[in-house]
Amino acid sequence: MKKIAFTLSLIMCILLAASCGSFKTSKGTVTDDTFKTIYSRYSSDLIMEGTRSYTVVAGDTLHHIAANYYPDGYYYPVILLASRDVLVDPHKIQVGMVLTVPDLEANLSTPSSRAAVKGVIYDCSNIERSRDWIDGANALREIADSL
Repeated sequence: MKKIAFTLSLIMCILLAASCGSFKTSKGTVTDDTFKTIYSRYSSDLIMEGTRSYTVVAGDTLHHIAANYYPDGYYYPVILLASRDVLVDPHKIQVGMVLTVPDLEANLSTPSSRAAVKGVIYDCSNIERSRDWIDGANALREIADSL
């Protein structure tokens, strides 16, 4: 009888631990489809005239690349949106990727493209918040709120 009680207790502990673990990780689970859904909302409104190409080198982050072209590195979701066929998730950037860098000024001067820029930045802030990257999420939200 003690063996059965012990075995049942052990099984219950394992099931409880497994369910708690999956709950914790599901909060931060972000798939490429998460980003693709976001991009499908905004890609048609992005102005692609005047884009530049940038080839990722060792040590690059998307934030770093955006900071070289835009007033703030937290405009990086604009590069993500334009480069969606090459890079879906900013955390999966790789050396050799050729990214498209849109003209930010042109995109902010047209209401529909400005709304797309604001929307993709805001949605990326929600993703980063779900990944528990609170500082980055807040910085992205500040940029979106300023538009």
